[in-house]
Amino acid sequence: MDAGALQLAAAAVAIVVVAALVCRWFLVACAVGVRKQRPRLPPGSTGLPLIGETLRLISAYKTPNPEPFIDERVARHGGVFTTHIFGERTVFSADPAFNRLLLAAEGRAVSCSYPSSITTLLGAHSLLLKRGTAHKRLHSLTLTRLGRPASQPLLAHIERLVLATMRQWEPTATVRLLDEAKKITFNLTVKQLVSIEPGPWTESLRREYVKLIDGFFSIPFPFASFLPFTTYGQALKSRKKVAGALREVIRKRMEERGEENGVKEEMDGKREKKDMVEELLEAEGGSFSEEEMVDFCLSLLVAGYETTSVLMTVAVKFLTETPAALAQLKEEHENMTKMKGENQPLEWVDYKSMTFTQSVINETLRVANIIGGVFRRANTDIHFKGYTIPKGCKIFASFRAVHLNNEHYENARTFDPWRWQVPFTVLLVNSNNKLQNEVGANLFTPFGGGPRLCPGYELARVVISVFLHHLVLRFSWEAAEEDRLVFFPTTRTLKGYPINLRRRSESV
Repeated sequence: MDAGALQLAAAAVAIVVVAALVCRWFLVACAVGVRKQRPRLPPGSTGLPLIGETLRLISAYKTPNPEPFIDERVARHGGVFTTHIFGERTVFSADPAFNRLLLAAEGRAVSCSYPSSITTLLGAHSLLLKRGTAHKRLHSLTLTRLGRPASQPLLAHIERLVLATMRQWEPTATVRLLDEAKKITFNLTVKQLVSIEPGPWTESLRREYVKLIDGFFSIPFPFASFLPFTTYGQALKSRKKVAGALREVIRKRMEERGEENGVKEEMDGKREKKDMVEELLEAEGGSFSEEEMVDFCLSLLVAGYETTSVLMTVAVKFLTETPAALAQLKEEHENMTKMKGENQPLEWVDYKSMTFTQSVINETLRVANIIGGVFRRANTDIHFKGYTIPKGCKIFASFRAVHLNNEHYENARTFDPWRWQVPFTVLLVNSNNKLQNEVGANLFTPFGGGPRLCPGYELARVVISVFLHHLVLRFSWEAAEEDRLVFFPTTRTLKGYPINLRRRSESV
């Protein structure tokens, strides 16, 4: 081969090499561009078309042990993963740091977001669905009314309701504990909202509420109001009845207020408001509309009725299954009664002295997870651990996944109220209990957090404490039949936890 041919061949090789390098550079540049254009979502699976992983989630949460649904995905993808549930792509968080970020970012980076069945049944003006300044003013009003359980009149009313319910139990009787607990919490909430004592009106309202709540996680069929045989159709019908009953009470109160003279109004301004309706009528110069007040009261009834009564029932179930804990709880309340004397009403100082009772409540909240988590929607792109969750994406912050993680709690899925006996601020060295340290407060979020922290969380604790106090002093019991927890559509006992009661001979 002559020199000219060699030079030509060399030039051809050089051109091929340069072309290959240019192509490689172009492909890399394109890939980088695509990565910049497409956010890197947390890994995961969207399951079947349209349905996604919804059926898998529901079937898991209808069992006593739904954890494998979360555990398998966390093991495969990490603490933050992508799934597809309830009709749309959802980022699921089992990461406590990301959960705290979401709770704190409410109203800025994220906003609350719930299934359409819930939003329709609660109403546009409910506390759960309000945002921004509108949510702040309603949350503040709720705190004013329900966030002060130290009030002696309120504590006395709670005790009266508990004792009135227990007096209806025969010396030996079988009761469905969840039903009995719901009577207490519903009547208490009605009293706080509209000042109506237990009777036919409250019982009629409660029956409609049961149907309304059943519709929260049902399928919102189009024209469901014309399909009363469906769960959602029945819930819409009950919602109309409940709203009508509340509207009637509010209108009557508005008329009564209009008849008051200026002197009476001036005197009213100096006394404590008797209920939430009065708070609403006088707040901000009476600017709340009738519809706003109806939706607001309706949503507070849901919150007060369902969660606290389930927590009361599950606490008794866990205590029944843990005899040592029940024995220590009885000892605490018997000792307190000996110091106070029998037949003395409970006071705030008594409640604050129930330290083991509070440990039982904390552990029940942690294990049962009455509020399993919260839905949020991204208002902007959110960056976390190298992933980008795009604006508009739905996010579920799972409290349950954190509370039942063995990395955060020793034997996390075991009911162990003694783990709470050491204050959070004390760091235990060489202890088996991982919870009792400064990090614990950041892991434990049974009432949510941030601007949407449940305003009635302390009231719920007081109600449960008073109930347990009188239950252990007055009765002994055992489970009437086997019952178990299920977690969909909400956490509850499958059969309402039937128990055989026997009045203690030494009880008052």
